[in-house]
Amino acid sequence: MKKLKRSRENKSIAGVCGGIGEYFGIDPTIVRIIYVIAAFCSLGTAILIYIILVLIIPVDDGMIDV
Repeated sequence: MKKLKRSRENKSIAGVCGGIGEYFGIDPTIVRIIYVIAAFCSLGTAILIYIILVLIIPVDDGMIDV
């Protein structure tokens, strides 16, 4: 079972977009572009959501789940 975790490799700020990209199997750059568009359209609400996600989503520990 896959778990949503912040990425250590695909990390620009805190690894949230990289982790979401890895979870869904898409390029993290696409997730970042969608996030930036959402941040401008939501008048800052997306920034608050990002901060909450940083606090909620655990960092990838690098171990493989079996």
